Amino acid sequence: MTSDVQAAPAGRPESTSRATSWRDAIRWEGGLLIVLVAVIIFGSTQSSTFLSQSTIFYAGINTGFIALMALPMTFIVMTGEIDLSVASMLGLAGSLMGFLWHHGWGIWPAMIAALAIGALGGALNGVLVAYTALPSIAVTIGTLTLFRGGAQILLGPLTVPGVGDDQFPDSLTKIGTQSIPGGALSYSTLIFIVLAIIAGIVLHATPFGRSLHAIGLQPEAASFSGIRVTWVKFWLFVASGVICAFAGILLTLQNASVSYTAGTGLELNVVAIVLFGGVSIFGGRGTILGVLLAVMIFGALQMILTQTHVEAEKQQVITGLLLLVSVIVANGGQLITRARARLASRRGS
Repeated sequence: MTSDVQAAPAGRPESTSRATSWRDAIRWEGGLLIVLVAVIIFGSTQSSTFLSQSTIFYAGINTGFIALMALPMTFIVMTGEIDLSVASMLGLAGSLMGFLWHHGWGIWPAMIAALAIGALGGALNGVLVAYTALPSIAVTIGTLTLFRGGAQILLGPLTVPGVGDDQFPDSLTKIGTQSIPGGALSYSTLIFIVLAIIAGIVLHATPFGRSLHAIGLQPEAASFSGIRVTWVKFWLFVASGVICAFAGILLTLQNASVSYTAGTGLELNVVAIVLFGGVSIFGGRGTILGVLLAVMIFGALQMILTQTHVEAEKQQVITGLLLLVSVIVANGGQLITRARARLASRRGS
């Protein structure tokens, strides 16, 4: 795989395009940092316990598995695609793990099987998107329904562990009740931070990461430059399936139980975090730091709304507004440019 790609528009040097992209990212991340500080200040005025260690712990519990799903989503959106099946894959993996546990499997074989179903589901998305060139939004809406239906078939009305089942091992379920030794962070937060560091290195310091920018900006040019666009997209969807399955395992262990409804509707939260983090919906632009800041803002807002007793329905409205703001503000320049190009083409014709 090569990284010497002319990802910039014709007549514009790649280095200039990349520098402009980084300036835009820095400005957006600076704005996110200001928003985060404002949210923290607001939260501390609304709740006397907002800055406590318990708030930090439960914010990680509530958002850690969502943040994990945001990492592969970042890579996929960077290439100009999207995966709306992430939360359904979380539910399917958790349901399979619970189903196997209910039928006498050991915890580790059940978890391995859950990861395997994640890889298979991701491969299905990857084949349909990368190798048949179907729109990713249509494909993953379909697999969203498919995976959720599979979870419902596996568990039906059951919640596992149920009557007659052994409980999940205490050594694993403690990740939902105990923080890491010597700190206030949850285990899910620690896992996310480690994976975010790895993702940041891959995206910003390797030829593979530069190829993602190139694919998102100009997929045809990237392909002509030697980047295996189809291969890259396929394996990004496989990675998304595996990580979302892992998030399903994590959520199951945190709750010490699972039902087929696990993760329902969370795909919008994942998309909102990624776009609010500055990743362009058109592909080719975004940073892991921006996504990290967006996760922190999202988690802080969720804790403020919970501690001030805002109903879950209203919290969904706020998430929807955040998603709209993310698309309009973060991608406003590209939206205007595309609108002008369309108007110019109509006038020319």
